[in-house]
Amino acid sequence: MRRSSVYYAVGAFVALLVLASVLALVMTTHKSTPPPVVAGGETPEASVQQSVALIKAGDFAGFWKHALPPADYDTLRADWTRPRPDQQPISPEDRADFIKNVQQLTEPDAESKLYALARPKLLQLQAQYHDQLPVMVGIAQAIAATGVAQSKDMTTLQKAQATAVINVLAPWAQQAPWFDQTRAKQAIAIAVDTARKLDIKTPEQLRALDFDTAMQKYNIGFLGIKQALALYGLSVDQTLDSVRVTLLENRNGHAHVRIDYLLLGKPLSMESDLVEQDGRWYSADVLQNVRDAHDHLLAPPAATSSAEPAQPMAAAPAKGGLAEPATAKPAPAPAASSATPARH
Repeated sequence: MRRSSVYYAVGAFVALLVLASVLALVMTTHKSTPPPVVAGGETPEASVQQSVALIKAGDFAGFWKHALPPADYDTLRADWTRPRPDQQPISPEDRADFIKNVQQLTEPDAESKLYALARPKLLQLQAQYHDQLPVMVGIAQAIAATGVAQSKDMTTLQKAQATAVINVLAPWAQQAPWFDQTRAKQAIAIAVDTARKLDIKTPEQLRALDFDTAMQKYNIGFLGIKQALALYGLSVDQTLDSVRVTLLENRNGHAHVRIDYLLLGKPLSMESDLVEQDGRWYSADVLQNVRDAHDHLLAPPAATSSAEPAQPMAAAPAKGGLAEPATAKPAPAPAASSATPARH
């Protein structure tokens, strides 16, 4: 692969911010056997309790069935393969890069070949950047914190919560053993195994995934990410196991909860809202995001200049374990905080 280990370190830091935001959806203790999937929960606590079991198991199909009222769930499934109004065509360069990367990850003996390429580069990068890595991560931390502070979509409380997560992840990213040869070899094996299981060979194939297939791919990618992060000292499962939810208010079909959890051993908390529909409880932000995404799909396309014809539409992409050169589905795997709505 063409990325250096330094870029992996900084990239991992950014990816972890996204993974940490899952906590707003998975807000209570884990049960070893997930309960049967039903829409919503009998109480706000029960709603998030089942979310935790589904997320930890990587059951994203079950998550969406649980997270949405039946009518909204049916809408999500129907919307999945609708053309995105803002989707761009896949460029020849992006397509070639995607296919090349997949081939490198899935060819026979890919583990040994990739490690043979990575080993000397890791040694070189360690010699060149080991002392600079904390500074680079610190810069990434400052950029992330500035982005949070300047966000127009987050409340003051949400900004404080997101900043607290950044401040816990940054020291870990500065000290993680990114240049360790043994871990690198294991991480490559995980990446190869995940890519083979995903079995996606072209970006067009990725874009054409239907809802059920996409959810299966999400499961594969998520479990691979969890394995890789654990190699470097961040256990997603331990964080999910630590989560506790406290009901702060329940009035007139609206509930407000506080979520306490441990991230890398550090106590953090956040707050989230749930709404009641037909006697069942749902995350207010997840529900609103899915409905907003649906409205966006049905909105008339923006007027284009006569000198610039509209771009052709293509089948929608699915966000999965491999990076794709296109926009995401209307409601991707739940990796967005209910305190910080996901944009689709």
